Amino acid sequence: MSKRKPIPAALLKRIEKVNNKRARYVLDTIVAKGSCSTIDLKNAGYDHPPRAARDAVELGFALKRIPVKRQDGQVVAAYAFDDRELDPNKTGRIVVPKKERDALIQSKGGCCNVCGSTVNLQIDHRIPYQVAGESQKDEEDPYQILDGVCNRRKSWACEHCENWLKLKNFDTCLGCYWANPENYTHVAMRPERRLDIVWIDEEVKSFEVVKTEANKAGRTVAQEIKDILTRES
Repeated sequence: MSKRKPIPAALLKRIEKVNNKRARYVLDTIVAKGSCSTIDLKNAGYDHPPRAARDAVELGFALKRIPVKRQDGQVVAAYAFDDRELDPNKTGRIVVPKKERDALIQSKGGCCNVCGSTVNLQIDHRIPYQVAGESQKDEEDPYQILDGVCNRRKSWACEHCENWLKLKNFDTCLGCYWANPENYTHVAMRPERRLDIVWIDEEVKSFEVVKTEANKAGRTVAQEIKDILTRES
C-alpha cells in the first residue's frame, strides 16, 4: 500500500477555520482516512453526498472524485484532496440578511425571474458560486430571484455545462439563459431558446383551455403553444 502524502500545514490551518458542519465532516474525514466516501457521508446522515462535497468546494477547497473499495470489495465513489491550490475567491457564501433579502425580492418584482412564480423565492448568484465565488458581489446586479424549482433546474444545467466544469468564464455565464433569461445567447453553451411560464390564480383558466385543445390534438401543452405562436406569426 502506497504511503499517503502529508497534508500541507496551510491546508490544515484553513480546515480548522471551517464552521460549516457538512463541509467540516468531509474535510476531517479526508484528513483522517485519505478520502471521504459516499458511504461515509450516508452513515453520517448526509443523504446527498455531492451536496456535502460541494459545501467544501464552495469554501475554496480543491476536491476530486475517486473510486475506493469497501471491505466487501464493492467500489464506491469518494472525495479526496486535489493538488490544485485553494481558491481565494471562495471563503464561504455570504448570508444575505432577511430584511435585505426581502427588499431585493421586492425590487425584482416579487417573482421568479425565470418562470414568474411567486412562491418559495430564493436569491441566486447570476454567475454560479462554483465559477466566481463571491468575487462578483460588488458588481452591478450580481443576484437574481428564482423559485426553488427553477433554482434546482439551473443547478442541474450548470453542473453539466462545460463552462461550469472547466472553462469558468464569467462572460459565458452572463450570456446564459439561467443568468439572464430576458437577454441571453445560449442555454448552458447550447444554441437553444426557452420560455418558462407559470399560470397563477385566474390565469389557470386560460391554461386549461390550452391544455384541452392540446389533448384533443394529441399534443403536449408546449407543442400546442408553439403551434399557436406559429399560426399567429
